[in-house]
Amino acid sequence: MKLHRVFATVTAAAALTGVGAASASADTTGQESVSQNWAGYVAGDSSGSTQFSSVSGSWVQPSAKCGSGQTYSAFWVGIGGSGNGSNALEQTGTQADCNADGSTEYYAWYELVPAAPVRLDLAIKPGDKITAKVDVDGTNVTMSLSDETTGQSSTKTLQMDNPSPDTSSAEWIAEAPSACDGSGACQPLPLSDFGSVQFTNSSATANGHTGTISDSNWSAQPVALGSGGVSDVSYGADQSSAGAEPSSLSSDGSSFSVAYQQTGASVSSSGTGGSTGGSGDYGYGDGGYGYGGYPGADGGYGYGGYPGGGGGYDYGYPGGYGQYGDGGGGYGYGAF
Repeated sequence: MKLHRVFATVTAAAALTGVGAASASADTTGQESVSQNWAGYVAGDSSGSTQFSSVSGSWVQPSAKCGSGQTYSAFWVGIGGSGNGSNALEQTGTQADCNADGSTEYYAWYELVPAAPVRLDLAIKPGDKITAKVDVDGTNVTMSLSDETTGQSSTKTLQMDNPSPDTSSAEWIAEAPSACDGSGACQPLPLSDFGSVQFTNSSATANGHTGTISDSNWSAQPVALGSGGVSDVSYGADQSSAGAEPSSLSSDGSSFSVAYQQTGASVSSSGTGGSTGGSGDYGYGDGGYGYGGYPGADGGYGYGGYPGGGGGYDYGYPGGYGQYGDGGGGYGYGAF
């Protein structure tokens, strides 16, 4: 997603290879892995037999602490996108970004990777309680996001045919979005100092069973955001090694927090992986499509103007789907 505002996303790529099949008696929380752009929890299993039809969660919109330089952070729930070879991810969430002049920007969005993200017409402010849900039924994907503080909400049902939805995992994530060029090569963007974000009421449904993140019907993998893997996290002008770390799950498995860290997590024994051949779990390789970086229609998706869309990271939002960014190389998400 990205370049222009890096919208949220990950695409197809954080490998879930380190997550084993769950058993009723097993501890279903795996060893923490390190990603170049995700921090939070991923539920799934290595056998592929667990297929998710729904994921939901709530959080209080964080406030971005801005200095010099542009930084980005995204908070979302989603289905798919975590396995090697995955070409799809269905997600919705919010953003907390810092502009070059030190001002902040907050907004909501949804994305059906590999299509570009779409900004929602909802006014989001720090401190707002957000509830998000993604439902998948065949090729129909329903994205629901509500701001419980203001009473605003958005629900959209879309069809996803090529590729069809990926339902192999469920995620609750804080992310450093990525910028991608026309070839599909992506780099995580500077991470905003968002302080911390608390995910609550987190649940998922798979194979007709609904449970929390730690449910015994699947395995839960914690993932920290930090350096390592094929390429390191990109940092803001006044950030030398930022990252983000998830807490342990609550006793009922439905809540956890993710805290911004000035010093990012380092690679654990499970490593940071790339979807195109990195070693380990949850990282993105050179082709790991972060924010809308999946090449495609109208010059590719991503945050407009990077690297050549008339103004670096400036947003464009010319309008509907298909008009992303401004110029031949503009990678921006279409404003809804």
